[in-house]
Amino acid sequence: MEHSLLVWLLPTLALVAGVAIGFLVARLLPNAAPNRTQRQLDDIQERFDNYQNEVVTHFNSTATLVKKLTQSYQEVQDHLAEGANRLALDELTRQRLLAALHSESVQAPRERLTPPRDQEPPRDYAPKAPNAPGMLDEQYGLKK
Repeated sequence: MEHSLLVWLLPTLALVAGVAIGFLVARLLPNAAPNRTQRQLDDIQERFDNYQNEVVTHFNSTATLVKKLTQSYQEVQDHLAEGANRLALDELTRQRLLAALHSESVQAPRERLTPPRDQEPPRDYAPKAPNAPGMLDEQYGLKK
């Protein structure tokens, strides 16, 4: 009887111990995994926010630099126009300098190049004369 009781008691105790250990492990591990995932998500979100801030800062500084460049260009244009008015000896020279100065600032748009329409596209085979054998003919290239 002791032997049969031992046969039933040991597996039952092992089952109870396994359930208890499984319950404890199930309670502890799922809490750790979401915390780690949440930390990773927070880290990625922080990196993304930093990247967005860098992009905004970059484009703001680029806009500021372009604005300064435009102002400098305008100042150079004004300086050249003032110099042309002040230093030109006669009215004709002054008009020519001012016309040259303003014609460079407003350039005409370039024309787009278009391919000729009457030109035939290249062929991927050799042309042949009418009634002549083609390249796939058995007699092609053989002398009679």
